[in-house]
Amino acid sequence: MDQRQAKDIVQRVLEGDTNAYALLVDAYKNPILQLAYRMTGSLQDADDLAQEAFIRAFRNLHRYDRERSFFTWLYTVAINGIRNHLKKKQREEAGFIESDRQEETADDAPGMEDRLDEAREAERLELTLRRLPADQREALILRFYQGLSLEETSEILGISLSAAKMRIYRGLERLRQLLSRRKP
Repeated sequence: MDQRQAKDIVQRVLEGDTNAYALLVDAYKNPILQLAYRMTGSLQDADDLAQEAFIRAFRNLHRYDRERSFFTWLYTVAINGIRNHLKKKQREEAGFIESDRQEETADDAPGMEDRLDEAREAERLELTLRRLPADQREALILRFYQGLSLEETSEILGISLSAAKMRIYRGLERLRQLLSRRKP
């Protein structure tokens, strides 16, 4: 859905056609769900947070500035909800919880070991990403996992373009440090 279409639908909703909001949810549910999952690492939390983001956006639709991108406004609403969730969760948890893992074994099937290695590396990256400070993690997820431009990333995070570039740079550097320390 392009921005013009999104703005037209927002206008319809504001004029009383609340059923039109389902079109916005359908168009943006996957990117919001992916964002929430990347930030929390939990499918259940991600699903709940995505739903909450759409509810919060609907309730605050009158605050949306139609001169700006609906997509980035919705992402901002979602990011703020995810941040609040993570802060609350951090307060509730006394310490670091390490999940139990079972060692995977490879079949004799060709390429299976390579695929398992790739899956392990991807999981290692995800776990290491969660160890970054929240501001760096958010910037990296928006830029690289969600595929947003630097401009969109800076707008969603509410920071200048140069601050977004610096946050991404520092996040990548920190990620490299953490990954190199844990290399077997």
